[in-house]
Amino acid sequence: QVQLVESGGGLVEAWGSLRLSCVASGRTANIYAMGWFRPASGKEREFVARLTWSSSITYYADSVKGRFTISGDNAKNTVYLQMNSLKPEDTAIYYCAVHKFGQSSYNYWGQGTQVTVSS
Repeated sequence: QVQLVESGGGLVEAWGSLRLSCVASGRTANIYAMGWFRPASGKEREFVARLTWSSSITYYADSVKGRFTISGDNAKNTVYLQMNSLKPEDTAIYYCAVHKFGQSSYNYWGQGTQVTVSS
């Protein structure tokens, strides 16, 4: 099992910034990617950003491209999400997740951290 703990959420004014962190522990070998997700209308969770662990290749949802940056520290098993130019519509609980090699998708999820952006 992999345990994930997110932190860094909070209340920020529009156009402000926050940095989320997610620390993975437990059976952290063979991580293929770590990602961030948030709830969206009509979906349980929508993809926000992904970091492929070995190659450091990143992917972003169109809605956050140019504003959010995902990065990681392999030695600390930690992934970060730097969120700049925040908008009220970014308000959500942000969840960290792990996709391991040999598995079809993200099978390990954190409890989430609340981000609230005021207008």
